Amino acid sequence: MYIELGHLALILALPVALIQTILPMIGAHRNDALLMRVAGPAAMMQLILILLSFLALTWGFVTSDFSLQLVTVNSHSAKPMLYKISGVWGNHEGSVLLWSLILALFGAAAAVFGADLPARLKSRVLSVQGAVGVAFLAFILFTSNPFLRLEFPPLNGQGLNPLLQDPGLAFHPPFLYLGYVGLSMAFSFAVAALLEGRVDAAWARWVRPWTLAAWIFLTIGIALGSWWAYYELGWGGFWFWDPVENASFMPWLVATALLHSAIVVEKRETLKSWTILLAILAFGFSLMGTFIVRSGVLTSVHAFANDPERGMFILMILAIFMGGALTLFAARAHVMESKGVFALVSRESGLVLNNVLLVVSAFVVFVGTIWPVVSELAFDRPLSVGAPFFNTAFSPFILALALFLPIGAMFSWKRAKAGRVIKTLSLAGLVAISAAILLWAMQTDKSALGPVGLFAGLWIGLGSVTELWQRAGRKPTRLLRLPGADWGKFISHSGFGVVIFGISGLVAWEVEDIRIAQIGESFEVSGFEITLESVQDVQGPNYFATQGSLLVTRDGVEIARVHPERRNYPVAAMPTTEAGIANGVMRDIYLVVGDAQTGGGYTVRSHIKPFANWIWGGAIFMALGGFFSLFDRRMRVASGARSGGALKGSKT
Repeated sequence: MYIELGHLALILALPVALIQTILPMIGAHRNDALLMRVAGPAAMMQLILILLSFLALTWGFVTSDFSLQLVTVNSHSAKPMLYKISGVWGNHEGSVLLWSLILALFGAAAAVFGADLPARLKSRVLSVQGAVGVAFLAFILFTSNPFLRLEFPPLNGQGLNPLLQDPGLAFHPPFLYLGYVGLSMAFSFAVAALLEGRVDAAWARWVRPWTLAAWIFLTIGIALGSWWAYYELGWGGFWFWDPVENASFMPWLVATALLHSAIVVEKRETLKSWTILLAILAFGFSLMGTFIVRSGVLTSVHAFANDPERGMFILMILAIFMGGALTLFAARAHVMESKGVFALVSRESGLVLNNVLLVVSAFVVFVGTIWPVVSELAFDRPLSVGAPFFNTAFSPFILALALFLPIGAMFSWKRAKAGRVIKTLSLAGLVAISAAILLWAMQTDKSALGPVGLFAGLWIGLGSVTELWQRAGRKPTRLLRLPGADWGKFISHSGFGVVIFGISGLVAWEVEDIRIAQIGESFEVSGFEITLESVQDVQGPNYFATQGSLLVTRDGVEIARVHPERRNYPVAAMPTTEAGIANGVMRDIYLVVGDAQTGGGYTVRSHIKPFANWIWGGAIFMALGGFFSLFDRRMRVASGARSGGALKGSKT
C-alpha cells in the first residue's frame, strides 16, 4: 500500500507544481497579491509530496520489497544497509526522483528564507522554479516511473552495481545534485529579473547565496567523485576527463565565474547582462550534464542510462528552458544598462578577465566532450578526445588564471595603480619564484611541471596571505575582526593553489612499478621496500575476495601494512579492484594485487604518488571557504535592508 501512496504523492506533485508555475506568474503580471501568495504554500506542498514519495521508495529498498521492480533490479537482501539506502539513487529512476526532491527543497527554501524579497520578484522566482519542477516531474511520471510493480516478485534481487557499493559513491550523487539543482535558483532569479526588467545590487545580493551554496555542494561532489575514482577503480588516477566527469566540471567553472561576476553587479552595478547570461548558462550546463549522463549519446563508465527516449525528453527540457531564457535575454538585455564605469586597471577589469578565462575553459571542456558526437554526425566517423587534448588545451587558461588571481584580487574598485599592487606582492612573487628555481635545480629529471605547479600554488597562497594582511591594515589584532567573506575568499583561493600544486606534483613525480612477485618476495620502488607477505581468500557481507597483505618499509622501519583486494560479487557476477593505500601527507603508496600467474606469483602494481592528498585537501579548503562566505552576516542581513528600496517599486 505504501508504494501506491508514494506513487500517488508523486502524481499529485505535478498539478501542485503547475499551480506554482501559473498562478504566481499571473499574479505578478497583474499585481494581484492573492495570486502571488499562492507561490509559497505551493512550493511547500510540492516538497512535502515529493518527500513522501521519496520516503516510500526508500522504505522499499530498506525492507527489500522485491515486488517493486526498481528494488529487484538494484538491491539484494544481503547488501549492507548503507548500500540499500544509497541504492535508492544508484539508478536512473531513483536519481531523477532525488533530483526532483532537491529541486523542490530549494524552491521551499526560497519561499521560507525569501520573506524579505519583493512580492513580485519572489512570486516570479518561485514560478520559474515550479516550471523546472513540472518538467522533471513529467519526465519521471512519463518515462522513469520508480514505482512499477512486478506481478511475480522474485525471492531476491539482482544487487546494486558493485562499483557503487562504496561510501564515497553513497554520498557523491546527493552532493552533486545539490550543486546541479542549486544552480536552478540562479536560473530562476535570472529569468525573474528579466521579466522584472531590472537587475541591480539588491538582485545580485540575493542571487549570490544561492549560487554560492550550489557551488559549495558541487565542489564537494566533484571532489568525492575524484576521490572515489582514485581509490576504488584501481587505476590510480584522480581525473580521467570522462564525459560525465566533464558534465559536472563545466557548470562548476561557469558557476565560479557567476559568483565573481555577481560581486561586480553588487558593488558597482555593472556587468549586469553578462551576469544574467552566466546564471542561465550555469544551469544550462547542469541540464547538459543530465542529458550526457542519461541519454547514452556519449559512452561513459559513470552513465546511469542508455535510453534514447529519455535522452530526447531531457533534450526537450534543455531546449525549452535554455531557448526560452536566451530568447527572453535577447529581448530584455537592452534594459539592463550598467551604471558603473571603470578603468582598464581596476578590480572590475580583473574580475572580467577572471570570467573570460573561466568561461573559455568551460568552452574548451565542452568542445572536447561533445566533439565525438559532432564528428560522427558531420563526418560519419567517431573520433575520441582523450586526456592529451584536455591537458594541452585546458591547462594554459588555468595557469593564466592562477598568475593573475593575486594581482586582480588586490586591485581597487573603479581605478587601481598596477605598480603599487605589484610592489605589495613582490615578496610573495620572489618567494614563489625562488622556490620554483630551487626545486628545478634539485630535480634529477628536469620536469618543468613540478616547479611551475609549486610556483603557481605558492603565488596564489602567499598572494592570498598578503591580501588578507592588507585588509587587516597590517595589524594582527584586526585579523579576527575581518568579515567572514574575507576569510572565505582567503581560504578558497589558498585551497585552489593547493589543488594546483597537488595535481602538478602528482603528475610530475609519480613513480609506477609493475611486476610479478612471489609470496615472501621483496622489491624496491623509489626508496621503499615492498614485501608480498601473503594472499588469501576472504568473505565480505555480499562478496568474495582475494586479499593480499603487503608490508612497506624504508631503511628497515615499517611504514605501513596494506591489504588490497580483488572482489567478486556473485549476485552481479562482477569483479572489482580495491587498492591498498598507505596514505601520507607528502605521498601515498598505492598497491594493487592482480590475478595469480600460471608460472606462480601474483601481479603487483605499485605507485608512489607524491602530494595526492593535497588535491582533495585543497578542494575541502575551497568548499570551507565557501561556507565562511555563505555565513557572512552581511550576506544574510544586508540583502533584506537593500532590497526594500531597490526592487519593491519595480514595474513590469
